[in-house]
Amino acid sequence: MSLAIVGATSGIAQAVAAEFARHGHRLQLYGRDRTKLGALGAHWREQAECHELDVFDTNAVARCVAGILASSDSDPYVLVAVGSTQGVAESATDVNAALALLDVNFRQIVALLTPLAEAMATRGNGCLIVISSVAGDRGRQSNYVYGAAKAGLTAFAAGLRNRLYRRGVHVMTVIPGFVDTDMLQSTLGEAYASMPKFLVGQPEKVAKQIYRAAVKRKDVIYVPGRWRVLMAVIKAIPERIFKRLSL
Repeated sequence: MSLAIVGATSGIAQAVAAEFARHGHRLQLYGRDRTKLGALGAHWREQAECHELDVFDTNAVARCVAGILASSDSDPYVLVAVGSTQGVAESATDVNAALALLDVNFRQIVALLTPLAEAMATRGNGCLIVISSVAGDRGRQSNYVYGAAKAGLTAFAAGLRNRLYRRGVHVMTVIPGFVDTDMLQSTLGEAYASMPKFLVGQPEKVAKQIYRAAVKRKDVIYVPGRWRVLMAVIKAIPERIFKRLSL
């Protein structure tokens, strides 16, 4: 059994790696942070292979896809956890910041998922796990550029799921709300300390939820699970009211 993770140095990805490893899966970890990758390699030792990857490098992405399939078993799990919130505040008024957010959170992920999905479909097996975000469920003034990228990613994953179903590949979309990671803390800044704790999930519990759902071949999951209800409420607010809210 094996799990390949692209974007392996994120908080959620590391927790998912630990959960799959606990169940005996070998790990292939791809990320751009050499220091963090080195630490992960030292931690997992013989159970993991670590590879540097810049998703903006087309040749490197091609090598990544080939490496994942060459080193995987007959029914691999592949988690794509690429993303960034850097520049969210600037993206509303700065074109370059907006385009950078769209690139890293949608365009480059599509550039990775397209050949990866087709390679898995050619083999006729596997489970592809795509991490999106609740930000994509409805545009909000605080992060609508980031949300637009995630909305696109959620739709893209849904299309892949539909297209690959009859070719033996399952696609699962993970939609996280607030999860207690460095990414969340850096995004919210001082507001993080005053956030209601019931809204924030712990990476280890989120990872268990992702593992159980992947094994059962679920289609779409919200993590923590309460975010499915919260986002249903937010999406149900009429636009004439929603546009007046400071969200």
